[in-house]
Formats: sequence, C-alpha cells, structure tokens
Amino acid sequence: MTTLSCKCGFTVDDTNRYKAEAKMWYHTIHEHAEMLKDMSVEQLEEKLKGKDKPNGGKSTIQQEVVFSVSPNRIYEALTDATLFSEVMGGSPTETSTESSGTFSCFGGMVVGKNIELRPNKRIIQAWRIKDWEEGVYSLVKFELEEQGEGTRLTLSHTGFPEDQSEHLSRGWHINYWEPLKQFFA
Repeated sequence: MTTLSCKCGFTVDDTNRYKAEAKMWYHTIHEHAEMLKDMSVEQLEEKLKGKDKPNGGKSTIQQEVVFSVSPNRIYEALTDATLFSEVMGGSPTETSTESSGTFSCFGGMVVGKNIELRPNKRIIQAWRIKDWEEGVYSLVKFELEEQGEGTRLTLSHTGFPEDQSEHLSRGWHINYWEPLKQFFA
C-alpha cells in the first residue's frame, strides 16, 4: 500500500504506487494550480528530487507472512530482548516494552524508538540502520492478526532511503521471517 499526503490534508492510499502518484498529481494540478504556475522548472525539479531523499522518500515495503503460532508469541518474539536474541541466533539485543522506549538489535546495527505498542496487535517503530545519515529514521509497522491457530503479520516499512529498498526487502525475509519460522517450527 502506498500512502501519499498533501500539506492541505488530502491523502491517497492505493496498492498501486503509480496510481497513487497519479491521483496525487491530479489533486495537485486541480487544487493547487496557482501555486504550480508560480514555480519555475528548477523549483519543480527540486521538489521532485526531494521526494526521493532519505526520510522524505516515498519508498515503501509491504510484506505479509503467516506464522503457525499465536499473535502473542510473535509479539513477544519481536518485543522481548531475550527472546528476540534467541530467535535471531544470539545477536545482541536491547528492547523496551514501553511506547517511547528505545531498542537496539543485531548488535546495534538496527536502532530506534517504539512509537506504539499494542500487545498482540501492533508495533510501530521509528527504525534506522546505524550507518544511515544521522537523524534519518524510517517507519516500521507490524500488524498482527489472528488467523485460525496462527498469525498473519503484515509489515509496512516506509520513508527509508530509496537506494535501500532491495536490501531492506531481502533483509526482512532473511533476518526476520525465516528465523521466526524456524524458531516456531
């Protein structure tokens, strides 16, 4: 799902990124034509370049994974430092179980802050890889939904540097989903 927002409050949600961008352009042209007319080609070019900058980008990863254990077990595995470390093969992990608490995993390679923790339902985090430019964070959202005796986890990862998309997409599978599936097998 791609979500785009205009400063005026208009928002577009669509599973097709290009359709979402087309809807936003349509809105911009029809609602903000006067502003666009006053901008030079160079100003428009800078505005378009700005959408691909870290933490302001429109990069989005959406992944859905089904696990054979309850939402409670998945939630615990993602929020309890000892269990997370065990699931991930012993990598050093520090986590807070409080909203606004910080976390560090994979030996400090990934760090951030919890924004919202709803036990067994949702985890939202400001998330960054340590070698990103200082102060650049992306947004990671885990939605947990009971599915029979298992759990459907939906990941939404947005706002990361555009050149990180493929690396991060693979990383979720290799570093999270596969170890979780093996641990709970």
